Amino acid sequence: MSLAQVSVIVCSIDARKFERVSANYRRLLGSALLEIIGIHDARSLAEGYNRGLDLACGDILVFSHDDIEILSPDFAARLEEHLRLYDLVGIAGTTRLIGGGWYFSGHPFDYMLLISPHPETGLLTMIIEGGGTLVVPGIQGLDGVFLATRAPVARAMRFDAATFDHFHLYDLDFSYRAFLSGFRLAVCRDLVLIHQSQGKYSDRWDHYRQRFEHKFSGRLAPPLPRRDPRIVNIPLGEAILGDRAQVARLCRSETLAGFVARLDLVQPP
Repeated sequence: MSLAQVSVIVCSIDARKFERVSANYRRLLGSALLEIIGIHDARSLAEGYNRGLDLACGDILVFSHDDIEILSPDFAARLEEHLRLYDLVGIAGTTRLIGGGWYFSGHPFDYMLLISPHPETGLLTMIIEGGGTLVVPGIQGLDGVFLATRAPVARAMRFDAATFDHFHLYDLDFSYRAFLSGFRLAVCRDLVLIHQSQGKYSDRWDHYRQRFEHKFSGRLAPPLPRRDPRIVNIPLGEAILGDRAQVARLCRSETLAGFVARLDLVQPP
């Protein structure tokens, strides 16, 4: 990152995960203009991120889970370019938010590119949802595994720690309010990262989904007949992920665009 200072805010109760993700950001962004803020006793992600926001000095703010690893070698340049064009970016989201899950609308509204363990095999797999371009504008809601924004946007929005006082729906609330406020959101599928865990859906998650939907009753898009999402899964092994040259080739825009193009060839049911 050549021009802007970056503050990365991570809520974590696991020292090893925190050090690992911190080292990843230091390697990609350098240390001269990088500030890493760890919140190790957050009462909720919204509360923790607000506390980090109050401490942050950066022009660019990143709100990050502690169990990710960013692979894109040119992550710094890509992030800075995206935040010249957009106000808030992530790696998964929707252009039509109808409820408390960004993935509720299905095709052709939901978009993602993420590497995570396959639920059946456990093998790290690149999961791509939605065809079209690598960078998808017009987004209404984003997943919170990775969010990046300009400091004035974050300070204007803040996280709703009163309503979302646990660890769910803070991200959709933050990003949807940013959309409603006129900020420009995008899913940037050229920011390639590994997320080592999968979402957990429980009665508690459903409780906060209902809170979200009650808060925005009358403002969410009306549901349409749902069409299943278009998804491609690309298994990745240690031979690829353990080799920097192969990782660099995997993360090239032309490689990723080729993977996404496969979804444009899928015939509708």
